[in-house]
Amino acid sequence: MDTRLQVLLIVVFSVLLACQTDRSAVEYGNPPADGFNLEGSDEEAISIADEVMEAMGGRLAWDTTRFIKWTFFGRRDHTWDKHNGLANISVLSENLSITVDLNDKTGKVVKDGMEMTNTDSIDHYLDRGYKMWVNDSYWLVMPFKLKDSGVTLKYAGKDTTTLGATSDVLELTFSDVGVTPDNKYLVYVDEDTRLVTQWDYFANYVDETARFQSPWPDYRKYGDILLSGGQIAGNRLTNISISQSLTDNPFSN
Repeated sequence: MDTRLQVLLIVVFSVLLACQTDRSAVEYGNPPADGFNLEGSDEEAISIADEVMEAMGGRLAWDTTRFIKWTFFGRRDHTWDKHNGLANISVLSENLSITVDLNDKTGKVVKDGMEMTNTDSIDHYLDRGYKMWVNDSYWLVMPFKLKDSGVTLKYAGKDTTTLGATSDVLELTFSDVGVTPDNKYLVYVDEDTRLVTQWDYFANYVDETARFQSPWPDYRKYGDILLSGGQIAGNRLTNISISQSLTDNPFSN
């Protein structure tokens, strides 16, 4: 076959493959989770949430992401098997490892190298580990969870971040979900990039003053998605990685 014809066929095939991939992502969309308050949420807020998902890599890329690892503020190492709903949390200062099934909160606890057998102690640490994961994972993947179960999204208008970036602001409130359902967040979506660049945390949804404001800087691509380490008072998430398999798998034992 003529070399020029071979090159042309390769180019055509590549274009067709790219078009098919783009079409698949569009058709996949960004459906809300069961229990998302669709009726109580603003159409504009939902549209912006979809733009955020697309800017972060897209829903298809998010759903096909398997293992996520990170260290929370230098205190806890996390390994999350997203597909199977399993989390391993290592509390560095306590020589403590908690493996919890996020669906039914069963699992195992290893302290000082010994697996616990006392039911009450196991239940206590599994509950503690679950709450750690809920808190620590939200710092990492909140932009992917804007249409989660129990969430109501409202458009709060335009504002500027503490760094002066013009943003669309989303208000997130919760109903009968998570470990702190009374919380409220204002999430700042950059006018140009459509990435979340700041969030304001309110301990109670009726509060008018935020407990803290935290930037979401330095996005990097991990696997097929973007993630930010976040930061507050000098603390940030570190050791972030994504993979489809684990060499050292804490869930295999």
